[in-house]
Amino acid sequence: MSNRILVLANETVESELLAHAIRAREATQVLIVAPALNGRVRHWTSDDDDAHAAADERLRRSLDRLAASGIPANGMVGDADPLQAAADALHVFPADELVIATHPEGRSNWLARSVVERARRRFGRPVVHLVVDRDRGLEYLEAA
Repeated sequence: MSNRILVLANETVESELLAHAIRAREATQVLIVAPALNGRVRHWTSDDDDAHAAADERLRRSLDRLAASGIPANGMVGDADPLQAAADALHVFPADELVIATHPEGRSNWLARSVVERARRRFGRPVVHLVVDRDRGLEYLEAA
């Protein structure tokens, strides 16, 4: 049985809990997607270079951290819209489940936009929500 996991994360992509979540799911293949988030003005003017470079750097650090934990993974920089980034990735990587890492409620634009719930409805796969609150030193998984 193959257990392919698609991880969707921005600043939270470097979380220690990410490796734990992947290992607990006995993943055989992992794809990390880091959306190239950009400000509205830069997005409207198609100035995505800085956003892409920042996402690429976060992704590289995450892949290095996972590799150091013994977890081989691939990665890609995705669309600024996290749901579109996930949809694009699912076309080339048919994941069995998604792991979405966010900041906690009140600090997360993704939660304010109901990204986790919308992903559950849209993609028809189990979605695990990983919450990373670096300010308080907390990281936890929400049930799928």
